[in-house]
Amino acid sequence: MSNEKTAVKAAKPSKRFTQTEGFHSFLLLLPYGLMFFSFILLPILIAVGLSFTYFDVINTPSFAGMTNYITLITGDEVFMKYVLPNTVLYAIVVGVGGYALSFIMAWILAQVTPRARTLYALAMYTPSMVGQIMIQVIWKTIFSGDQSGLANAWMMKLGLIDQPIQWLISSDYFMGIMIFVSLWSSMGIGFLSMLSGIMNIDQELYEAAYVDGIKNRAQEIIYITIPSMKPQMLFGAVMSIVNAFNMGWIGVALAGANPTPEYSGQLIANHIDDYAFVRYEMGYAAAVSVALLCLVWVCSQIANKLFTEKDEY
Repeated sequence: MSNEKTAVKAAKPSKRFTQTEGFHSFLLLLPYGLMFFSFILLPILIAVGLSFTYFDVINTPSFAGMTNYITLITGDEVFMKYVLPNTVLYAIVVGVGGYALSFIMAWILAQVTPRARTLYALAMYTPSMVGQIMIQVIWKTIFSGDQSGLANAWMMKLGLIDQPIQWLISSDYFMGIMIFVSLWSSMGIGFLSMLSGIMNIDQELYEAAYVDGIKNRAQEIIYITIPSMKPQMLFGAVMSIVNAFNMGWIGVALAGANPTPEYSGQLIANHIDDYAFVRYEMGYAAAVSVALLCLVWVCSQIANKLFTEKDEY
């Protein structure tokens, strides 16, 4: 009997490695792996390496040890006095505020008719796609510093001011305008994911919740809506964090230059661009980018702790 089994096994042709499921899975993941390595992992490794050097783009990088990081913490007055406080304020207002605003608007749109929902969702999402063009065309026209600027014209017509205000070159107004424009263009992919999550919640859950004692919409949101769409909430939180730390271009687009007026709208992303592409101190710019990466990672971990579902055994 054992001889027959051996003969049957010998008769079956063995699969080549190229015909196995493991090889097919490898081929399937290979393009993603190459893209991830080329555009994410490799640049991070290069940035970490350059952060320990002095590199002026022209000469060969020279090892500088922890000098760049020490300078960032103890010697960069602009970073500690303007950039870091601006980034924290901007991240809290635009990141957290934009995230909450995205959820509120998604919840409101979920209550209207499908045709109106589509139109409103498209209108809210459009600024996130063409924000830079609209900033150049609309917002710079509204906040122009002469009498033809719409904000100045309206306020002078109402008698609120006697002479035009230089909105985009005054440190008193620049950060407020930058935050306002950022919130206006914050309805991006995270907003759409939240809207999708709300629309896919089983309506029977709400009916059962009202039977169990839920009395109003606030309790409905807290106990049913948010727990039922944690994956979308996590995705929206991560996108909001990334956008909040990566939207320094708005200040540059409004001001027309980097750095922004009196560093009033200077964020870490602007500080990196300033040292990398204006001063050509690539080693120091790499150290600042590593610090930004660590800050984004910490915020992402906090969001992951808040919205990741824990396994119950």
